[in-house]
Amino acid sequence: MGACECPALLLLLSLLLLPLGLPVLGAPPRLICDSRVLERYILEAREAENVTMGCAQGCSFSENITVPDTKVNFYTWKRMDVGQQAVEVWQGLALLSEAILRGQALLANSSQPSETLRLHVDKAISSLRSLTSLLRALGAQKEAISLPEEASVAPLQTFTVDTLCKLFRIYSNFLRGKLTLYTGEACRRGDR
Repeated sequence: MGACECPALLLLLSLLLLPLGLPVLGAPPRLICDSRVLERYILEAREAENVTMGCAQGCSFSENITVPDTKVNFYTWKRMDVGQQAVEVWQGLALLSEAILRGQALLANSSQPSETLRLHVDKAISSLRSLTSLLRALGAQKEAISLPEEASVAPLQTFTVDTLCKLFRIYSNFLRGKLTLYTGEACRRGDR
């Protein structure tokens, strides 16, 4: 095997293992900086959102689920310290993971949940675990924890959703918005 093939093989192997939520030992810590990796997760999130758009039966939850607000004020975001951005993304990802897990539980308790819906929820859970690992490798958790106490971090803005379609829309918007902005900035810094 030539030297050129090893990084490509490692990327391919990493992409195969990430959906399983498995830690990818030996994977480059900046794997998320490869735009193809994040694009794959965004594509899956959009696909799940599109599948649930026309869903009427079995897509409503019996209770509201709290999710992070995905709106981004670009002026404010650009002025935020990368540590503050990390806190917002880390908290948002954690809340989104809890929301999808709650959605999975509610879906399991509903009468005759569609196999397709279940598959998309399971994929989202796996993807969120993988993204959490990738962000941890990028240093987002460390960045969020090491933020000085005097730094003002606004509380995470949230709201509730009552359907699977709305939950997947938030998931897709979060990946395309705050997560993409944060990883772009963190990867550009390159001092990890």
